[in-house]
Amino acid sequence: MKRNSIILTALAALLPVLASAQRTLTLEECRQMALAENKALEQARTQVEMAGYDRKAALANYFPNISATGAYLYNDKNIALVSDGMSAALTNAGTAVQGQFSAKMQELMQGIMTNPAALQEYMTSPMWQTVLGAMSQADVSTALNAIGTQVDDALHLDIRNVYVGAVTLEQPLFAGGKIVAANRIARLAEELSRAQYDTEYQQILVDVDQAYWQIVSVAGKKKLAESYAGLLEEMERDIRVSIDEGVATEADALTVRVKKNEADMMVTKATGGLALAKMLLCKQIGLDLGTDIVLADELDGNVPLPALTPDKDFDRIYADRPELRSLDLAAQIYDRKVDVMRADMLPTVALTANYLMSNPNLQKGFTNDWGGMMTAGVVVRVPLFHGFEALQKTRKAKAEASLYHSRYEDTRNLVNLQVSQLREQRSEALDRLAMAESNLDSAEENLRTATLGFEEGVLATNVALAAQTAWLQARSEYIDAGIELQMTNANLRKAEGGYNEVESMEK
Repeated sequence: MKRNSIILTALAALLPVLASAQRTLTLEECRQMALAENKALEQARTQVEMAGYDRKAALANYFPNISATGAYLYNDKNIALVSDGMSAALTNAGTAVQGQFSAKMQELMQGIMTNPAALQEYMTSPMWQTVLGAMSQADVSTALNAIGTQVDDALHLDIRNVYVGAVTLEQPLFAGGKIVAANRIARLAEELSRAQYDTEYQQILVDVDQAYWQIVSVAGKKKLAESYAGLLEEMERDIRVSIDEGVATEADALTVRVKKNEADMMVTKATGGLALAKMLLCKQIGLDLGTDIVLADELDGNVPLPALTPDKDFDRIYADRPELRSLDLAAQIYDRKVDVMRADMLPTVALTANYLMSNPNLQKGFTNDWGGMMTAGVVVRVPLFHGFEALQKTRKAKAEASLYHSRYEDTRNLVNLQVSQLREQRSEALDRLAMAESNLDSAEENLRTATLGFEEGVLATNVALAAQTAWLQARSEYIDAGIELQMTNANLRKAEGGYNEVESMEK
């Protein structure tokens, strides 16, 4: 006894700690935690961000492309614009001229010497003696050789070290509509990534809702099984009293004991199922699988009714369903892709401007200094023939666009069917819940009168057990009807695009 009292005291001391370790969560809290922890949603958000970068990158094609280029080249040989023979003739031009001049002076002096009249004039004229003497002594070879050498050097270009720099500007004026179509595709692709994000967002909320109400259902079944086991336990004590008084038999006690064992088994199964259901929800909302959570609706024995909304118009449903928006955007993207493929068959026009710098200087005879010049013009490219490649690509793009338009129409028809079916299922679930509630009221009244009759000894054990079984079934059906309504309403809300409260994102 002393040992048992110690254990009870320890459990009483730990009870506040165990109670505080439990975490009570509402449906909205579970949703927000799942949205914050879900990796697939985070990846979808990253895809939206990437699509935004692609849109901005496509916008850059409207602006000019400015680039700078630099290069250095080493050449082991220079460029000669004259042959080796001509180079030698240029460098020795003065010597050749001096030889011919000297030969002519000798011929002139010989002619004077052989002509008496010329000789007499030369001998009697100091001026001619001075002039002819100066001409005989004149040396033009040095000056002419220097000039020839300079000309020869100018004809040998020094390109051993070459430096080149350029700044280029390219501005597209007309690209066959490809730039405009590419920007439209980028904007549509960004909207498509947002629609895919919405799809993932909605699926997370539906999964959390279903896991949440599954726990509420199992928890309700567990409480029901515990209540049933409690009734049977009380009945078992009453039957023992009746046996002692001689108004009941051991067969009655055995029947109640069998039912009690079945009830205990139901409690065991419900306990295990509840633990597994909570582990699933913990995984979805990012908690450790062993976390002890209690749901707000789990504490109430009754399943709350969902907030029923009026039926939405189908045009609004088409606009809110992210799957339909994705297909519609994909069809529009392929429509623009047709324009991109068609642009390959159209001429392109671009403005180009360049500023070139080089060393050696091209404008100063390849001298070793920097020089530059600017060029500007318009470039027109007209495709003529390439095996009809662009034409075939355009036809393929048209076929792809037609395919996605067809898929969009098919999906619209499926959405119509899905929404209509879920609306009918919700109506049936409401009727089933009303009938289950009415049956439960009758079963509870029947159980109350049967229990009183059994306690007063006017009803047999089998009758009381039958009333308890009927109550158990009616209560179970009531819980199932309430959970079915919650599940059907969640599926209908998703089918109508009702989970569209997407968190704000920077555009």
